[in-house]
Amino acid sequence: MPLATPSVQERLALICEKGNPGLLAKGLFGLEKESLRVAGSGGIALTPHPKSLGAALTHPNITTDYSEALLEFVTPPFREFSEALDCLQNLHLYVQEHLQEELLWATSMPCVLAGEENIPVGRYGSSNHGLMKYIYRLGLGYRYGRVMQVIAGVHFNYSIADDFWPMYQKLSGERGSLREFRDVRYMGMVRNLQRYGWIIPYLFGASPAVCRSFFTDKEPDLLVFDDTTYYEPYATSLRMGDIGYQNRKEEGMGVKACYDSLADYVESLACATRTPCPVWEEIGVKVDGEYRQLNANRLQIENEYYSSIRPKQPPVDMETPSRALKEKGIQYVELRSLDVNAYHPLGVDDHQLRFLHAFMLYCLLASSPEISCTERREIDRNLIWVAQQGRDPLLKLQCDGKAVLFRDWATALLDAMQPLADILAKEKRDDGYRDALAMQRLKVLDADQTPSGRMLREMRGNGEGFYQFAQRLSLEQWRYFSARELDGAFRDNMREVGLLSLKQQEELETGEKESLDDFLQRYFEGQIQPDTC
Repeated sequence: MPLATPSVQERLALICEKGNPGLLAKGLFGLEKESLRVAGSGGIALTPHPKSLGAALTHPNITTDYSEALLEFVTPPFREFSEALDCLQNLHLYVQEHLQEELLWATSMPCVLAGEENIPVGRYGSSNHGLMKYIYRLGLGYRYGRVMQVIAGVHFNYSIADDFWPMYQKLSGERGSLREFRDVRYMGMVRNLQRYGWIIPYLFGASPAVCRSFFTDKEPDLLVFDDTTYYEPYATSLRMGDIGYQNRKEEGMGVKACYDSLADYVESLACATRTPCPVWEEIGVKVDGEYRQLNANRLQIENEYYSSIRPKQPPVDMETPSRALKEKGIQYVELRSLDVNAYHPLGVDDHQLRFLHAFMLYCLLASSPEISCTERREIDRNLIWVAQQGRDPLLKLQCDGKAVLFRDWATALLDAMQPLADILAKEKRDDGYRDALAMQRLKVLDADQTPSGRMLREMRGNGEGFYQFAQRLSLEQWRYFSARELDGAFRDNMREVGLLSLKQQEELETGEKESLDDFLQRYFEGQIQPDTC
């Protein structure tokens, strides 16, 4: 791919001249943020998900990810960043009111761990839906290890304004159904988010170091920071590197989603959920009457495939994600490569969101050919190199088979985004878009300004290992929330939502009429499509 794509400027000019540039500023924005509950002893909390928060199985805003201790906050989609951030803050305030002498961990990489057996897998009750979620997580633990599953992150969900699509289709001179046009362009955005996605861990990566207890079976290929911490001197996001949950074991088994079209994407993942895998067969599915995994296929379900970007369509009732996409097309794109921002109580700030808005629009407007096998290898390598060596001033990435200095490519990319930032600033009357882009330029010029550079600098200056650093910030954030009052109406609403979620889980459990074996058999035969996992 070229360092800058002229067609972006041409398409922007066309939208400004003959269309409505204000539609670029509109859309829906949502956030998902994971936070590990940590006990006063400094280890992962072994307590159950607080019942006072509601049922993790059915609550729309407060649930758990892999572990019973890994909380996940989910905001609804909003028209403004500020609304999403306000909602996320209120969710944090509400949860903190219900924690008993526990902290929410401030970083992506986890606290002190005491082995796989001391990481509690998420529980979701006795209904078949709840048991399926639990077994799926057991399978992840057997396949990749439980330690990998307690790494936290932030997801940014972005839906382009509905009114944008007919305008853009008309300006593009393309005929056919609007839905097909939308899906094609969204998939083009997804491909470009992969091509240029290496910029995200550099700018926002905040995991250059990790607690020694993270490695339970062997010494890692990392340097020793002190007697409690491993690190990489130029790392930006070890979470996105080789030690993170990246389906590494699957790469040699042919599991790779195809992003040529939405149909190809859906079918490539569906194929992986139908194809047996000898390595996973060795684990066993049901051993001594107890499930270890849902099946022994390459993927138990589609969500097992890790990707930093996902096209999404919210499932309705009992649809699977792929069925929802196949039948209704793409509604939004989920960007999953953000580390938790350790320097902000919410794990993400408005500067990041403004930049991501402009970046995703750039990826939409830029030309986006299909990804060849050669380019796929370049994309994967570039992401890993930036995650593990991104602040190295001599780092080079691969672009069209050529080595390109990271700093030159990043600068060209940010320069190409400037017209978009200018339009968004004008249309939203928000100079924060220009400020956000300027902040990222400073990080490219000076790697010490990145979150990862700042973390290592503070750790050295304070004589802290990773655990001490993360605990200090976690306590600071606890004090931040303790000093704020939760809106009473929000509290009352969350209480009602929590009680309703408990009732819904109970109804699922009391209404069960078939065995788990029969339920799973019907599910994998395609007779039922519960969005359970």
